[in-house]
Amino acid sequence: MLRLPAVSGRFYPSDPAELEQVVRRFFKTELVAPLVQAKACLVPHAGYIYSGHVTGAVLDKIQFPKKVIVLGVRHRPPGAAAAIVCDGAWRTPLGEVPIDTLLAADLMKACSIFQEDELAHSAEHSLEVQLPFLQLLAPGFSFAPIALGTIHFDSLVHIGEAIGRVIHSMSEKVLLVATSDLNHYEDDSTTRAKDRMAIEKLLALDPRGLYEVCLKADISMCGLGPAIAMLTAIKVLGGRKAELVKYATSADVSGDYEAVVGYAGMIFG
Repeated sequence: MLRLPAVSGRFYPSDPAELEQVVRRFFKTELVAPLVQAKACLVPHAGYIYSGHVTGAVLDKIQFPKKVIVLGVRHRPPGAAAAIVCDGAWRTPLGEVPIDTLLAADLMKACSIFQEDELAHSAEHSLEVQLPFLQLLAPGFSFAPIALGTIHFDSLVHIGEAIGRVIHSMSEKVLLVATSDLNHYEDDSTTRAKDRMAIEKLLALDPRGLYEVCLKADISMCGLGPAIAMLTAIKVLGGRKAELVKYATSADVSGDYEAVVGYAGMIFG
C-alpha cells in the first residue's frame, strides 16, 4: 500500500521546499549538547503553526536509529481499535517512507490486539505530521505505524508490554515515538493546570496514575492511549528517566486564551 498524504496543505505545507524550510526553522542551528540516546519520546500532533516548535525541540535532541515505531491516535476514521500497517510506504511532500515490514510483523505476532487495517490510517493526521520531521532528521529510516482508538486500560498495558518486548528483542535500536496533544478547548489557565497534573504522571513514568488523573480531573488528552502504552513499554525496557523538553498552548500562537489546546514535548530514557 502507498498511503498518500491526508493533511498536506492544511497541517503543514504541501510544497516540498517550503515544508523543509518550515521544519528546519524548528531545529537549533548549532548542536549545544550530545544527542540523547532515548528509548521513547512524546510529541504533539497539531498543525505545525501551533505545535511544530514543540515537536522540533524534542526531536532535534535525539540520536535517531534507522527503525522507528510511531504510536498515534485514531481520531475519526473507522477501523480497528489498535490498527497497524505491515507493508508498503507512506508519502509526504518530502518523499516516501517505507514501512518496516519485519518490525510490524513482529509487533503483530507479539500482541493479538493489533489488527492490520489500512482504513484506520487513511485520514489520520497524528502519525502523518511526524514524518517530515523524521525524514529530515533520520534520512533512510523505516517505521511501523500504530493508531490506537479508545481501548481499556488493561489492553493498553498489554499493547505497551508487547511493544517493549519487541524493541528489547531487536538486534538494532528502535525508537518509540508516541504522539498526543493535552487538554482541549478550555481557557489557558485551566488547561495549564490540568496539563501540569498529566505531565507530573508522565515524568513519574506512571501509566495507571496518568489514566486515573485524566479521568478524575477530566483532562481531554487525545493521545492518552498511546501515552499509556508508551509508558508501559518504557518500563519493560528498563527506562527510568523522563524530561519535559518544552510545553506550550495554542494561545502562545493564536492569542486566544479562552479555548486552547496544550502541547508537551518529552524524552524518556
